[in-house]
Amino acid sequence: MTGISAFIKNCWYVAAWSDEIGASAFLARSIIGMPLMFWREDGGRLVAFEDRCCHRGAPLSLGRREPAGIRCMYHGMLFEGSGKCIEIPSQEFIPEAARVRTFPVVERHKWVWVWMGDPAHADQSLIPDTHYLDDPGWRGTPGYMHYRANYLLIADNLLDFSHLAYVHEKTLGGSSKYAQIRPKITRTARGIRVERWLLDDEPAPFLKTIKTWPGNVDRWNIYDVVMPGVLLMDSGSAPVNSGAPQGNRQDCAEFFGCQAITPETATTSHYFFQQSHNFALHDPQVTENLRLAVLAGFQEDKDMIEAQQRVLDMDPQFRMLGLRMDTALGNFRLLVEKTIADEQRAPSAASAA
Repeated sequence: MTGISAFIKNCWYVAAWSDEIGASAFLARSIIGMPLMFWREDGGRLVAFEDRCCHRGAPLSLGRREPAGIRCMYHGMLFEGSGKCIEIPSQEFIPEAARVRTFPVVERHKWVWVWMGDPAHADQSLIPDTHYLDDPGWRGTPGYMHYRANYLLIADNLLDFSHLAYVHEKTLGGSSKYAQIRPKITRTARGIRVERWLLDDEPAPFLKTIKTWPGNVDRWNIYDVVMPGVLLMDSGSAPVNSGAPQGNRQDCAEFFGCQAITPETATTSHYFFQQSHNFALHDPQVTENLRLAVLAGFQEDKDMIEAQQRVLDMDPQFRMLGLRMDTALGNFRLLVEKTIADEQRAPSAASAA
């Protein structure tokens, strides 16, 4: 593989939740090894700067917001929203090179997306559909975790749900039968689709605090993982033999998960998530119980993956053993590898200098 320290550049990364960036506050956040700062102009338009003054490399996120833009508080250079310097206190002449790099940025359905590669290729139609994050027909609670692990280890975890029976035995998982199922795996243009059904089995432990039926359930997880690492998941449970596999979703508990893995460095990552439900919309306790269950499960993932990263760091030459359960994650890694290799073969199209 190209290497887990390499990143795709020509793609949209989730950088933040919209409410993390206030009218006058800055958000400093590094993505694929690049320090960025996010701020809003007076009209509310979002701006993404490289968080590095072109003069001496001081972080602009330590600067001051002024009506005209951002003032670097090291030597006082003032930058407007385009990244161009418009004032240097120590001299009247402003060199053309006195500017900071800016990045295409889009706010959509509560997520802030940033394009880290060539701005000419920043096609907004490539942003995945995450309308479930703010759709009035769904309820959910935004979440964020910071991982001390490489982003592909987190993607591996999302692409192989056989771990639910073990890592999440008492939370999101439940029956060991879940690990025995061979999911349907389809490779798409920009990712992998996974479909897994567990029929006539006990409900997952978390479900018992949200919705209950007498007896067992039919359970499903149908999801896409899209490069660089965005999961869009239709999941749920329904009474046994109620027709859920054929599309009947009456009297079921439906959920839609939006999760995004954004690399910070080769060994650290940002993880944004929201699990939404479309039933009991006026019962806040259902939303809160779902939030608590998801947090407990995701913390279990985080503990395992960070421990995995620590072990792998001890022996960079260790080669993982491929098994049948790795089909989806193996295909995703190959797709990422090919995309990175294509960009590296065409550096002029891969990133802006």
